[in-house]
Amino acid sequence: MQGLPPIEQYDSLLAEKQQKLTALLSPFHAPVLTVFASPVQHYRMRAEFRIWHDKGDFYHIMFDQQTRQRYRVDQFPIASQLINQMMGALLPLLKADNVLRHRLFQVDYLSTLSNKIIVSLLYHKTLDQQWIDAAKHLKMQLQAQGFDVQIIGRASKQKICLEQEFVDEILTVHGKPYIYRQVENSFTQPNAIVNQKMLEWAIDCTKGSQGDLLELYCGNGNFSIALAQNFRKVLATEIAKPSVAAAQFNITANGIDNLQIIRMSAEEFTQAMNGGREFNRLKGIDLSQYQCHTIFVDPPRAGLDDETVKLIQNYQRILYISCNPQTLCDNLHQLCQTHRIEKAALFDQFPYTDHMETGVWLIRK
Repeated sequence: MQGLPPIEQYDSLLAEKQQKLTALLSPFHAPVLTVFASPVQHYRMRAEFRIWHDKGDFYHIMFDQQTRQRYRVDQFPIASQLINQMMGALLPLLKADNVLRHRLFQVDYLSTLSNKIIVSLLYHKTLDQQWIDAAKHLKMQLQAQGFDVQIIGRASKQKICLEQEFVDEILTVHGKPYIYRQVENSFTQPNAIVNQKMLEWAIDCTKGSQGDLLELYCGNGNFSIALAQNFRKVLATEIAKPSVAAAQFNITANGIDNLQIIRMSAEEFTQAMNGGREFNRLKGIDLSQYQCHTIFVDPPRAGLDDETVKLIQNYQRILYISCNPQTLCDNLHQLCQTHRIEKAALFDQFPYTDHMETGVWLIRK
Protein backbone atom coordinates (compact mmCIF):
# COMPACT_ATOMS: atom_id res chain seq x y z
CA MET A 1 0.00 0.00 0.00
CA GLN A 2 1.19 3.51 -0.77
CA GLY A 3 1.75 5.72 2.25
CA LEU A 4 3.17 2.86 4.36
CA PRO A 5 6.15 4.38 6.20
CA PRO A 6 9.51 2.60 5.79
CA ILE A 7 9.82 1.71 9.49
CA GLU A 8 13.33 0.26 9.11
CA GLN A 9 14.49 3.68 7.79
CA TYR A 10 13.20 5.66 10.77
CA ASP A 11 16.51 5.99 12.63
CA SER A 12 18.47 7.09 9.55
CA LEU A 13 15.76 9.61 8.55
CA LEU A 14 15.78 11.08 12.05
CA ALA A 15 19.59 11.28 11.97
CA GLU A 16 19.33 13.25 8.68
CA LYS A 17 16.96 15.73 10.33
CA GLN A 18 19.36 16.08 13.24
CA GLN A 19 22.23 16.89 10.84
CA LYS A 20 20.11 19.42 8.91
CA LEU A 21 18.90 21.21 12.03
CA THR A 22 22.39 21.22 13.58
CA ALA A 23 23.70 22.89 10.40
CA LEU A 24 20.87 25.46 10.38
CA LEU A 25 21.51 26.42 14.02
CA SER A 26 25.32 26.39 13.82
CA PRO A 27 25.64 30.15 12.93
CA PHE A 28 23.95 30.88 16.27
CA HIS A 29 26.40 28.78 18.33
CA ALA A 30 23.63 26.45 19.50
CA PRO A 31 24.59 23.64 21.89
CA VAL A 32 24.27 19.99 20.88
CA LEU A 33 20.66 19.16 20.02
CA THR A 34 18.56 17.03 22.34
CA VAL A 35 16.57 14.74 20.04
CA PHE A 36 13.13 13.39 20.92
CA ALA A 37 12.10 10.47 18.70
CA SER A 38 8.55 9.48 17.82
CA PRO A 39 6.98 6.05 17.92
CA VAL A 40 7.60 4.55 14.47
CA GLN A 41 3.90 3.68 13.97
CA HIS A 42 0.48 4.78 15.22
CA TYR A 43 1.71 8.22 16.32
CA ARG A 44 -0.69 10.53 14.50
CA MET A 45 -3.86 11.41 16.42
CA ARG A 46 -5.64 13.09 13.47
CA ALA A 47 -6.33 11.94 9.91
CA GLU A 48 -8.43 13.17 6.99
CA PHE A 49 -9.49 11.05 4.01
CA ARG A 50 -11.45 11.78 0.87
CA ILE A 51 -14.14 9.24 0.02
CA TRP A 52 -14.06 7.73 -3.47
CA HIS A 53 -17.35 6.34 -4.83
CA ASP A 54 -16.74 3.50 -7.26
CA LYS A 55 -19.52 1.42 -8.91
CA GLY A 56 -21.72 1.30 -5.82
CA ASP A 57 -18.75 0.80 -3.45
CA PHE A 58 -16.71 3.49 -1.73
CA TYR A 59 -13.53 3.69 0.32
CA HIS A 60 -10.98 6.07 1.88
CA ILE A 61 -8.45 7.59 -0.50
CA MET A 62 -5.45 9.89 -0.27
CA PHE A 63 -3.44 11.67 -2.97
CA ASP A 64 0.26 11.09 -3.62
CA GLN A 65 1.98 14.42 -2.94
CA GLN A 66 4.37 14.05 -5.88
CA THR A 67 2.14 12.61 -8.61
CA ARG A 68 -1.27 13.79 -7.27
CA GLN A 69 -2.52 10.28 -8.10
CA ARG A 70 -5.17 8.94 -5.74
CA TYR A 71 -4.66 5.68 -3.88
CA ARG A 72 -6.95 3.57 -1.73
CA VAL A 73 -6.39 3.49 2.04
CA ASP A 74 -7.89 0.64 4.08
CA GLN A 75 -5.40 0.88 6.93
CA PHE A 76 -3.20 3.87 7.81
CA PRO A 77 -0.21 2.74 9.93
CA ILE A 78 0.95 6.26 10.90
CA ALA A 79 -2.46 7.01 12.48
CA SER A 80 -3.38 5.92 15.99
CA GLN A 81 -4.61 2.36 16.47
CA LEU A 82 -7.98 3.83 17.46
CA ILE A 83 -8.31 5.59 14.08
CA ASN A 84 -7.41 2.36 12.27
CA GLN A 85 -10.00 0.41 14.29
CA MET A 86 -12.63 3.06 13.55
CA MET A 87 -11.81 3.08 9.80
CA GLY A 88 -12.55 -0.64 9.67
CA ALA A 89 -15.75 -0.39 11.71
CA LEU A 90 -17.20 2.78 10.18
CA LEU A 91 -17.27 2.13 6.43
CA PRO A 92 -19.42 -1.03 6.46
CA LEU A 93 -22.00 0.81 8.59
CA LEU A 94 -22.00 3.83 6.25
CA LYS A 95 -22.32 1.60 3.19
CA ALA A 96 -25.39 -0.06 4.70
CA ASP A 97 -27.24 3.27 5.05
CA ASN A 98 -28.25 5.16 1.90
CA VAL A 99 -28.81 8.43 3.78
CA LEU A 100 -25.34 8.41 5.35
CA ARG A 101 -23.50 7.33 2.21
CA HIS A 102 -25.24 9.67 -0.27
CA ARG A 103 -22.94 12.56 -1.34
CA LEU A 104 -20.40 11.81 1.42
CA PHE A 105 -17.02 13.11 0.21
CA GLN A 106 -14.69 13.19 3.24
CA VAL A 107 -14.20 11.66 6.69
CA ASP A 108 -12.04 13.31 9.37
CA TYR A 109 -10.87 11.53 12.52
CA LEU A 110 -9.60 13.07 15.78
CA SER A 111 -8.47 10.52 18.37
CA THR A 112 -6.91 10.71 21.83
CA LEU A 113 -4.66 8.70 24.11
CA SER A 114 -7.69 8.65 26.45
CA ASN A 115 -9.42 6.38 23.89
CA LYS A 116 -12.03 8.89 22.71
CA ILE A 117 -12.61 9.74 19.06
CA ILE A 118 -14.51 12.25 16.91
CA VAL A 119 -15.71 11.20 13.45
CA SER A 120 -16.66 14.10 11.14
CA LEU A 121 -18.66 13.24 8.02
CA LEU A 122 -18.49 15.87 5.24
CA TYR A 123 -21.19 16.11 2.57
CA HIS A 124 -22.11 17.80 -0.70
CA LYS A 125 -25.75 18.06 0.38
CA THR A 126 -27.93 19.70 3.03
CA LEU A 127 -28.19 17.62 6.21
CA ASP A 128 -31.80 17.14 7.37
CA GLN A 129 -33.68 15.32 10.13
CA GLN A 130 -33.43 12.07 8.19
CA TRP A 131 -29.62 12.41 8.28
CA ILE A 132 -29.68 13.19 12.02
CA ASP A 133 -31.76 10.08 12.74
CA ALA A 134 -29.41 7.92 10.66
CA ALA A 135 -26.34 9.44 12.36
CA LYS A 136 -27.81 8.75 15.81
CA HIS A 137 -28.32 5.12 14.81
CA LEU A 138 -24.72 5.01 13.51
CA LYS A 139 -23.45 6.32 16.85
CA MET A 140 -25.40 3.63 18.74
CA GLN A 141 -23.96 0.93 16.49
CA LEU A 142 -20.39 2.17 17.06
CA GLN A 143 -20.93 2.45 20.81
CA ALA A 144 -22.19 -1.14 20.80
CA GLN A 145 -18.80 -2.10 19.31
CA GLY A 146 -17.06 -0.38 22.25
CA PHE A 147 -16.16 3.01 20.72
CA ASP A 148 -16.36 6.20 22.82
CA VAL A 149 -17.32 8.29 19.79
CA GLN A 150 -18.75 11.68 18.86
CA ILE A 151 -20.36 12.08 15.40
CA ILE A 152 -20.34 15.42 13.60
CA GLY A 153 -21.92 16.20 10.24
CA ARG A 154 -20.65 19.01 8.03
CA ALA A 155 -22.02 20.50 4.85
CA SER A 156 -21.95 23.96 3.26
CA LYS A 157 -22.79 26.45 6.07
CA GLN A 158 -23.89 23.54 8.28
CA LYS A 159 -22.39 21.79 11.30
CA ILE A 160 -24.43 19.27 13.28
CA CYS A 161 -23.06 17.81 16.52
CA LEU A 162 -25.09 14.89 17.83
CA GLU A 163 -23.78 15.52 21.35
CA GLN A 164 -20.63 17.65 21.55
CA GLU A 165 -17.86 18.98 19.30
CA PHE A 166 -14.94 18.03 21.58
CA VAL A 167 -13.15 15.17 23.29
CA ASP A 168 -11.07 15.38 26.47
CA GLU A 169 -7.51 14.10 26.13
CA ILE A 170 -5.32 13.02 29.04
CA LEU A 171 -1.57 13.61 28.63
CA THR A 172 0.96 12.34 31.15
CA VAL A 173 3.80 14.79 31.77
CA HIS A 174 6.57 13.83 34.23
CA GLY A 175 4.17 11.23 35.63
CA LYS A 176 1.33 13.71 36.20
CA PRO A 177 -1.94 13.51 34.20
CA TYR A 178 -3.24 16.69 32.52
CA ILE A 179 -6.70 17.06 30.97
CA TYR A 180 -6.89 18.85 27.61
CA ARG A 181 -10.16 19.58 25.82
CA GLN A 182 -9.70 19.20 22.07
CA VAL A 183 -12.26 20.81 19.77
CA GLU A 184 -13.11 19.38 16.34
CA ASN A 185 -11.58 21.41 13.49
CA SER A 186 -9.35 23.42 15.90
CA PHE A 187 -5.58 23.08 16.18
CA THR A 188 -4.19 20.35 18.45
CA GLN A 189 -0.72 18.83 18.49
CA PRO A 190 -0.95 15.88 16.05
CA ASN A 191 1.61 13.58 17.74
CA ALA A 192 0.50 13.13 21.36
CA ILE A 193 3.53 11.09 22.50
CA VAL A 194 5.99 13.68 21.17
CA ASN A 195 3.79 16.46 22.56
CA GLN A 196 4.25 14.95 26.04
CA LYS A 197 8.03 15.07 25.50
CA MET A 198 7.80 18.71 24.35
CA LEU A 199 5.92 19.63 27.51
CA GLU A 200 8.48 17.86 29.70
CA TRP A 201 11.37 19.64 27.93
CA ALA A 202 9.66 23.03 28.34
CA ILE A 203 9.05 22.37 32.04
CA ASP A 204 12.71 21.36 32.51
CA CYS A 205 13.97 24.50 30.70
CA THR A 206 11.91 26.84 32.87
CA LYS A 207 12.44 25.14 36.25
CA GLY A 208 13.46 27.59 38.97
CA SER A 209 12.21 30.60 36.97
CA GLN A 210 11.76 33.92 38.74
CA GLY A 211 8.66 36.06 38.21
CA ASP A 212 5.89 35.50 35.68
CA LEU A 213 5.45 34.01 32.20
CA LEU A 214 3.93 35.65 29.12
CA GLU A 215 2.81 33.26 26.37
CA LEU A 216 1.77 34.25 22.85
CA TYR A 217 -0.22 31.85 20.61
CA CYS A 218 -1.35 29.64 23.52
CA GLY A 219 -3.99 27.61 21.61
CA ASN A 220 -5.97 25.42 24.02
CA GLY A 221 -3.38 26.08 26.75
CA ASN A 222 -1.25 23.06 25.78
CA PHE A 223 1.98 24.57 27.13
CA SER A 224 0.65 27.18 29.57
CA ILE A 225 -1.27 24.59 31.64
CA ALA A 226 1.88 22.48 32.14
CA LEU A 227 4.25 25.44 32.61
CA ALA A 228 2.13 27.26 35.22
CA GLN A 229 3.78 25.23 38.00
CA ASN A 230 7.12 26.99 37.33
CA PHE A 231 5.84 30.58 37.62
CA ARG A 232 4.10 32.91 40.05
CA LYS A 233 1.58 33.93 37.34
CA VAL A 234 1.03 33.18 33.64
CA LEU A 235 -0.58 35.58 31.14
CA ALA A 236 -1.40 33.96 27.78
CA THR A 237 -2.92 35.21 24.51
CA GLU A 238 -4.86 33.39 21.78
CA ILE A 239 -7.10 34.75 19.00
CA ALA A 240 -9.26 31.69 18.05
CA LYS A 241 -12.50 31.61 20.08
CA PRO A 242 -12.86 27.78 20.25
CA SER A 243 -9.25 27.47 21.48
CA VAL A 244 -9.81 30.14 24.15
CA ALA A 245 -12.96 28.33 25.35
CA ALA A 246 -11.06 25.03 25.49
CA ALA A 247 -8.19 26.72 27.38
CA GLN A 248 -10.63 28.13 29.96
CA PHE A 249 -12.05 24.62 30.48
CA ASN A 250 -8.52 23.18 30.80
CA ILE A 251 -7.57 25.78 33.43
CA THR A 252 -10.52 24.70 35.59
CA ALA A 253 -10.18 20.96 34.88
CA ASN A 254 -6.52 20.96 35.94
CA GLY A 255 -7.02 23.18 39.02
CA ILE A 256 -4.70 25.92 37.70
CA ASP A 257 -5.19 29.15 39.68
CA ASN A 258 -2.37 31.37 38.35
CA LEU A 259 -3.13 31.45 34.59
CA GLN A 260 -5.14 34.09 32.71
CA ILE A 261 -6.02 33.90 28.99
CA ILE A 262 -6.72 37.01 26.86
CA ARG A 263 -8.37 36.66 23.42
CA MET A 264 -5.90 38.68 21.33
CA SER A 265 -3.47 38.02 18.52
CA ALA A 266 0.26 38.30 19.22
CA GLU A 267 0.38 41.37 16.95
CA GLU A 268 -2.45 43.07 18.90
CA PHE A 269 -0.81 42.29 22.22
CA THR A 270 2.47 43.75 20.93
CA GLN A 271 0.59 46.95 19.96
CA ALA A 272 -1.00 47.10 23.42
CA MET A 273 2.34 46.57 25.19
CA ASN A 274 3.96 49.28 23.06
CA GLY A 275 1.11 51.70 23.82
CA GLY A 276 0.14 51.85 20.15
CA ARG A 277 -3.51 50.86 20.71
CA GLU A 278 -5.98 50.40 23.53
CA PHE A 279 -8.15 47.27 23.62
CA ASN A 280 -11.46 46.72 25.42
CA ARG A 281 -10.41 43.09 25.92
CA LEU A 282 -7.66 44.34 28.28
CA LYS A 283 -10.11 46.29 30.46
CA GLY A 284 -9.89 45.06 34.05
CA ILE A 285 -6.48 43.46 33.43
CA ASP A 286 -3.65 45.33 35.10
CA LEU A 287 -0.58 44.42 33.03
CA SER A 288 1.60 46.17 35.64
CA GLN A 289 0.72 43.36 38.08
CA TYR A 290 2.79 40.98 36.00
CA GLN A 291 6.57 40.79 36.28
CA CYS A 292 7.18 38.68 33.19
CA HIS A 293 10.88 37.83 32.91
CA THR A 294 10.15 34.86 30.64
CA ILE A 295 8.22 34.74 27.36
CA PHE A 296 7.03 31.65 25.48
CA VAL A 297 6.19 31.70 21.75
CA ASP A 298 4.93 28.93 19.47
CA PRO A 299 4.11 30.88 16.28
CA PRO A 300 2.63 29.64 12.98
CA ARG A 301 4.91 28.60 10.11
CA ALA A 302 5.54 32.24 9.11
CA GLY A 303 7.43 32.81 12.40
CA LEU A 304 7.35 36.07 14.36
CA ASP A 305 6.84 39.47 12.74
CA ASP A 306 9.57 42.10 13.30
CA GLU A 307 7.62 44.01 15.96
CA THR A 308 7.00 40.85 18.01
CA VAL A 309 10.69 39.91 17.73
CA LYS A 310 11.57 43.33 19.16
CA LEU A 311 9.00 42.82 21.92
CA ILE A 312 10.34 39.44 23.03
CA GLN A 313 13.91 40.78 23.10
CA ASN A 314 12.83 42.76 26.19
CA TYR A 315 12.56 39.53 28.22
CA GLN A 316 15.37 37.85 30.14
CA ARG A 317 14.47 34.37 28.88
CA ILE A 318 12.74 33.25 25.69
CA LEU A 319 11.29 29.79 25.08
CA TYR A 320 10.61 29.41 21.34
CA ILE A 321 8.92 26.35 19.81
CA SER A 322 8.97 26.44 16.01
CA CYS A 323 7.25 24.34 13.34
CA ASN A 324 9.47 25.89 10.65
CA PRO A 325 13.26 26.01 11.24
CA GLN A 326 13.75 28.44 8.32
CA THR A 327 11.59 31.18 9.87
CA LEU A 328 13.04 30.34 13.30
CA CYS A 329 16.51 31.06 11.91
CA ASP A 330 15.24 34.31 10.36
CA ASN A 331 14.12 35.37 13.84
CA LEU A 332 17.32 34.11 15.50
CA HIS A 333 19.44 36.52 13.42
CA GLN A 334 17.84 39.30 15.45
CA LEU A 335 17.29 37.45 18.75
CA CYS A 336 20.89 36.29 19.03
CA GLN A 337 22.08 39.89 19.03
CA THR A 338 20.69 40.13 22.57
CA HIS A 339 20.35 36.48 23.66
CA ARG A 340 22.29 33.22 23.48
CA ILE A 341 20.88 29.73 22.93
CA GLU A 342 21.18 27.78 26.18
CA LYS A 343 19.36 24.63 24.98
CA ALA A 344 18.08 23.35 21.63
CA ALA A 345 15.88 20.37 20.82
CA LEU A 346 14.47 18.50 17.83
CA PHE A 347 11.01 16.98 18.34
CA ASP A 348 10.09 14.47 15.64
CA GLN A 349 6.39 15.33 15.43
CA PHE A 350 6.15 14.21 11.78
CA PRO A 351 8.25 11.10 11.11
CA TYR A 352 9.09 10.16 7.49
CA THR A 353 8.64 13.79 6.36
CA ASP A 354 11.04 16.74 6.10
CA HIS A 355 9.09 18.58 8.80
CA MET A 356 11.09 19.52 11.92
CA GLU A 357 9.66 20.81 15.19
CA THR A 358 12.36 22.75 17.03
CA GLY A 359 12.74 24.15 20.52
CA VAL A 360 15.26 26.78 21.62
CA TRP A 361 15.75 28.19 25.13
CA LEU A 362 17.40 31.62 24.98
CA ILE A 363 18.97 33.59 27.85
CA ARG A 364 19.85 37.28 27.65
CA LYS A 365 23.58 37.84 27.20
